Amino acid sequence: MKTAHDLVALAKTRIQEIALNAADEAIQEADVLLDVREAEEFAAGHLPGAIHASRGMLEFKLSNTPELSSRDLNIVLYCKTSGRAALAACALNDMGYLHVKSIAGGFDAWVAAGKPVVKPSLPNFD
Repeated sequence: MKTAHDLVALAKTRIQEIALNAADEAIQEADVLLDVREAEEFAAGHLPGAIHASRGMLEFKLSNTPELSSRDLNIVLYCKTSGRAALAACALNDMGYLHVKSIAGGFDAWVAAGKPVVKPSLPNFD
């Protein structure tokens, strides 16, 4: 029986995972930057310009969003540490998307490198 770790390791052999030092350029060249973490993780902070599509709903959101239907889109994905993003990249490849990259180390590596993070501003009720 395979574990989640086994599935992620297998997925990483099938996808294009980019090093953190190549992420800025890949993001600049991307048509879409997707955060595949859960909604509460995204709300707590995310990469500038990212849109949210949780791993569990990714295929449905892409299938139902005409702006994301072109299989020629340049897509960069990330999650917390890169496991969910690897699985998501495999799913997108299986759906026929041709240019999918995943950021190695994910959001945690991004933050550890001191790169910018967008955090929502909450209203002040004072």
